[in-house]
Amino acid sequence: MTMFFDSEFDRIFKRMSNSFFNIDDIFEEFKGNGSASGPFYYGYTMTVGPDGKPVVKEYGNVKPGLLPTSDTREPIVDTIVDEKVKVVKLIAEMPGVEKTDVKIVVENKTVNLSAEHDEKKYHVRVPLKHKVDENSAKASYKNGILQLVFKLVEEKAKGKTVEVE
Repeated sequence: MTMFFDSEFDRIFKRMSNSFFNIDDIFEEFKGNGSASGPFYYGYTMTVGPDGKPVVKEYGNVKPGLLPTSDTREPIVDTIVDEKVKVVKLIAEMPGVEKTDVKIVVENKTVNLSAEHDEKKYHVRVPLKHKVDENSAKASYKNGILQLVFKLVEEKAKGKTVEVE
């Protein structure tokens, strides 16, 4: 992959070193080489967890050093655990779609979120770190923000007490 970028950038810079060039032609040619179309983005969010430690999460549809493979975007998702009311909230930013376009599948401590409307496409798999009641899920979508709420399931201590004879 990096060889493609190296040779592609070398070719572009050679063309740019000519005394007369059209910058729009160069970028149109570069943009036309990939099968996926933009926008391409990648980033990090950093929040403070309930234990006071920083939590860093990646988001985006392109990983550093890789070519984009899809025009599907990965929405920014924040997971909030509220121990007081015993719920887990997932909040996802998916602007440009309707609530009827949103599909949510909860399976094996993983939530699959997807939505597609015209050219806006979103998909993300969110692992749940806490045990939740899948049947308690309630979702709402307003102004590009999806909120999904689950009730926490209290995990009982596993094991068996053995009496000594």
